[in-house]
Amino acid sequence: MRDLAIRLENRPGALAEMGEALGSAGISVEGGGAFVFDGKGIAHFLFEDGVSARRALEEKGIEVIADREVLIQRLNQDEPGQLGKISRMMANAGVNIEVIYSDHQNQLILVVDDFAKGQVVSDLWKKGVRT
Repeated sequence: MRDLAIRLENRPGALAEMGEALGSAGISVEGGGAFVFDGKGIAHFLFEDGVSARRALEEKGIEVIADREVLIQRLNQDEPGQLGKISRMMANAGVNIEVIYSDHQNQLILVVDDFAKGQVVSDLWKKGVRT
């Protein structure tokens, strides 16, 4: 899975145009979100095929500013503090979480500054390690 960071104009219809470009190319969004900060639109969306998604967007003049591999985790929603625990494990390993959101299967999607170190933490989490 790939996270694409997408620059969107801060105006009505910009998100619709992005969705239409993807839909016309037969590409589904698997998770993500879009925000306006300091008057600028930025979106992070998850795709199974980042190359095709990028191509579809750029063909319509929509700027993709980054394409990155993601870590995918499942948190125990019945146990408070899960986000804090996994975030602390990442921090203790020297990994900065740059983007976080959920996908359509309620999995946690993490975009980190050091994928290799983040993958080690992610693998430990999957094995039940919570330190």
